[in-house]
Amino acid sequence: MSSNTQNQEPGTLWVVGTPLGNPGDLSPRARACLEEADMVLAEDTRREGLACARWGVTVRRFLSYHDHNEKEKAASVLELLREGKNIALISDAGMPVMADPGYVVIRACREAGLPVSVIPGPCAPVTALAGSGIPPQPFVFFGFLPRKRSEQEESLAPYAALPVTLVFFERKDRLQETLKNALALLGPREVCVARELTKTHEEYLRFRLDDIPDLSGILGEVTVVLGPPEGHVKSSREEILALIAEERPAGGAPRAVARRVQARSRGWTTGEIYAILSGMKG
Repeated sequence: MSSNTQNQEPGTLWVVGTPLGNPGDLSPRARACLEEADMVLAEDTRREGLACARWGVTVRRFLSYHDHNEKEKAASVLELLREGKNIALISDAGMPVMADPGYVVIRACREAGLPVSVIPGPCAPVTALAGSGIPPQPFVFFGFLPRKRSEQEESLAPYAALPVTLVFFERKDRLQETLKNALALLGPREVCVARELTKTHEEYLRFRLDDIPDLSGILGEVTVVLGPPEGHVKSSREEILALIAEERPAGGAPRAVARRVQARSRGWTTGEIYAILSGMKG
């Protein structure tokens, strides 16, 4: 490595939020950053090139950076930053990292002591949550849910009794089935399906999980907001005893068993379940 490179001030990795659809949502700061950056990392360089043209932004150079090459490209991006290059990271729409590439290179920069700065911008999960009319906090964002029902159960079931709002992306052709699975796993609650956010055909569909309309004809990109449990319907004592019977063979001290049962139950505290365990023989 030359002495010039050693003495070179490193560049900055700029994480830039871009419009979900409406070009007016590109901030002046984001516009300036994209035009001044030595390079822009993009999931689909052709698509983002067309987007930048719509926004009236001239980019010096694009570099393909997506889920399938993220790890291998991270090292070369860090080297460019060490050489003093300023690099902007964008996703297909909204904020990078939020169910989009970016985490790997950002973490690598932090670990290497290289500058990272975020230019905030549009974000689909936050936009959907803000417009849903469903309690906004606390909330959990999943990105895209898994396709298999068993994997959806692993993701959703732990939140059945927790007073949190759940937000996730879903593909339109799987939306109806996913919501039916959510009803079975989470019980009745409010739903808002937000589609085509910030675009011409933006729409917020409000209904209940126990009264799902026909969504087979829905179009566009979809963000789902599920409200928290309603009234915290309490698991029966018989349900608790059945859960204890399932969890005890897994081992652990009574307090640990009680915690596992509590996570799978509704309306019971760990202390209440521990009291039942303490009174059981064997």
